[in-house]
Amino acid sequence: MQLSDKKATLSFSDGSPSVEFPVYKGTVGPEVIDIRKLYGSTGMFTYDPGFMATASCESAITYIDGDQGKLMYRGYPIEQLAQNCNFLDVCYLILNGELPDEKQKTDFDWLVTHHTMVQEQMQTFLHGFRRDAHPMAILTGLVGAMSAFYHDSTDITNPEHRRISAIRLIAKMPTLVAMAHKYTLGQPLMYPRNDLSYTGNFLRMMFGTPCDDYQVNEVVERALDRIFILHAEHEQNASTSTVRLCGSSGTNPFAAIASGVACLWGPAHGGANEACLNMLEELQANGGVEKVGEFMEKVKDKNSGVRLMGFGHRVYKNYDPRAKLMQETCKEVLAALGLENDPLFKLAMELERIALEDPYFVERKLYPNVDFYSGIVQRAIGIPTPLFTAIFALARTVGWISQWDEMISDPGYKIGRPRQLYTGETERNI
Repeated sequence: MQLSDKKATLSFSDGSPSVEFPVYKGTVGPEVIDIRKLYGSTGMFTYDPGFMATASCESAITYIDGDQGKLMYRGYPIEQLAQNCNFLDVCYLILNGELPDEKQKTDFDWLVTHHTMVQEQMQTFLHGFRRDAHPMAILTGLVGAMSAFYHDSTDITNPEHRRISAIRLIAKMPTLVAMAHKYTLGQPLMYPRNDLSYTGNFLRMMFGTPCDDYQVNEVVERALDRIFILHAEHEQNASTSTVRLCGSSGTNPFAAIASGVACLWGPAHGGANEACLNMLEELQANGGVEKVGEFMEKVKDKNSGVRLMGFGHRVYKNYDPRAKLMQETCKEVLAALGLENDPLFKLAMELERIALEDPYFVERKLYPNVDFYSGIVQRAIGIPTPLFTAIFALARTVGWISQWDEMISDPGYKIGRPRQLYTGETERNI
């Protein structure tokens, strides 16, 4: 963070003295006004519901330019990473700041692969859940419980403990998600295998059984790996901010990541791709492609109560770069599985066509986002809809733990403590 030559001046209409604040600039992106001394200087707070214009931290991990539709991990455009790297390469990058060389890649892959098993007693903990529990309810509990099973790496002041916790979380999250899936099906749990890739291992744990020797489909493996890459990190979103806020109290990393899982569960965040697929399936059941035009007219009517899911984004005011990559992957998967004529995909393409041509959607910059196509891909692979958000959590774990470690490593970090504009009763007596 570099101090700018200019300063910001806050003036008051009632004649109170003006106050100056320093302005800082990052390597790219908007400058920020440092208001840390605002309350001490004026006795006032800022008011910013939803933190729409507040930089809550300094970070060197991810940069988003919403107007240009640009996403970069550690400076690398997401398009380059999705086309030239696998998920563990991206994990190494996000954790360490640089892509691995051959030796670093080999060592890191080995380390993650050989930590994919979970403590056997976690199966006993798993059996305490109802069989019809939502996978995210199970996952939140399992991740939080890791601090009880892996308490030898919870000293957050120890950099080696933080590194071990990061590896454990990245390695074991696929196993935990697969455990939640198998448990709700009533099928035997599948142990990980060290001769498979990270994503191949996950697919086998999800869809294999002791009865069959599951064969990983390379196209499906590559598609799911890309989904992981596209969801690995996304700056200070709701769940990442939750992990930082929770972690700022000094709690252990497993508890902090569990808080991120819980936040991600919300339909406005990680549950968006599930909501998008539900919308497509409902539209398909009520007329399909021929009814798309009528549906879009209802979307434009504010009184209809009909919402268009999978379009628009809080940050991106241009085409979400992840959506373009996800559309490519969607086509590849459907072709490989013989589902080129999938009615939901045709429906999605027609929705996109109208949204990109209709002035109503164009003026509001309601472009497809990553959730629009990822649900179709996961459905084609065979992942049940309630598990979509758990897949998201699996991928985002590396981002969460990297953001948490960045915060803990900052000697100036403080426990999060937002303020408020109180509008309740004034003091009164009984």
